[in-house]
Formats: sequence, C-alpha cells, structure tokens
Amino acid sequence: MSGTVSRPDRRTILVVAAVVLVLLLCVSGLRPHDRLTWVLEVFPIVVVLPILFLTYRRFPLTTLLYALIFVHAIVLMVGGHYTYARVPVGFAIAGFFGLHRNPYDKIGHFAQGFVPAIAAREILVRGLYVRTRGMLAFVVISIVLAISAAYELFEWASAVALGQGANEFLGTQGDPWDTQSDMFLALVGGGAALIGLGRAHDRQLSAFP
Repeated sequence: MSGTVSRPDRRTILVVAAVVLVLLLCVSGLRPHDRLTWVLEVFPIVVVLPILFLTYRRFPLTTLLYALIFVHAIVLMVGGHYTYARVPVGFAIAGFFGLHRNPYDKIGHFAQGFVPAIAAREILVRGLYVRTRGMLAFVVISIVLAISAAYELFEWASAVALGQGANEFLGTQGDPWDTQSDMFLALVGGGAALIGLGRAHDRQLSAFP
C-alpha cells in the first residue's frame, strides 16, 4: 500500500455540493421571516439546479463557475430566509461602516452581476459567438445589465400584483434610488468578475475542446 489518499474526482465534489445546497435550501425554508419573500428569492435556485443537472453531460461548466453558482445560491438563501433588510451580517457591516441601512441587498446585487458575467463569458467563449476580447467584454456587460434590469422589472411587477405583500421582497428600505443603485452594483460586479477572474477562467476554459 502506498499510504496515499486519493482525492475525490470533480463529479463527486459536484454531487456533494448539490446535496449540500438542497439541504441548505430546506433549512432556509424553516420558519423564514416572510414566506412569500423566501419563495421569490430562492426561486432562481429551484430553476437553475435542475438545469445544471440535466446539462452536465452535454455541457459541463468550469469548476470556477460551479463554485460561483454555489456561493450565489447561499447569498440568495440567506436573503430569502431573513429578508435582505434583516440579514444579521448586514447589520454588522452597517455598524462597522456607519451606514444608515442594511447593505446585504447590495451584496446580492453585486453577486447578481459577478456570477452571471462569468456564466455569460463561458457560453460566449465556448460557443465561439464572440471573437475579440473587447467585444466579449461589451457583450458580457450588456447581458449583466439586461439581467439586472429584468430582475428590477420582476420586482416592479411583483409590487403591482401583490401590493403590500411585496414590501419585504422589494427591500428598498426607504431609498428612492434603490433600483438605480442595484443595477449599478450589478454593473460593478460584472466588471470585477471580468477583470479579476478573466485569466483564471481562460485557464479552465482551455480544458474544453
């Protein structure tokens, strides 16, 4: 016997991560502050996880993107359980920086730009839809802003349809510029992802034909 312990393969790690996410999703649904808000916030997870499972053989993603999706899902679940205006870590951040509101929703919107930017970049590069670096960055940022705008329209439609029942989901905390700052944070997140993870993403993409 060599005495070495074999490392788990990527597929095993992804299966374990998926199981952990499902368990965390169930835990986040235990006595949330507002049940409707929880449903609306975790709905993307319920949609994306089956898609990732069904497309794994035909179109597996990079490990980097899977990891980012995992982290983003946790951000959504925490926000859904407490509502974004009541997340405890947000109060701690607000106290440390002297902010007048809970900033956790801004973390969520930063992630809303950061993670989709890498997802869009991966699809565009592997599909050979964009040839030049400059155009790739432009299209990715455009997609990020489109997703952010679509989400804000969804929030608006929810407010119109549900009335007072959507207040916790909107989470504006009295900020008249909440929509604009949400989209700006998504833009910043998308740009940060391209600048900070572009090289690492390229290295992982090189493993695909």
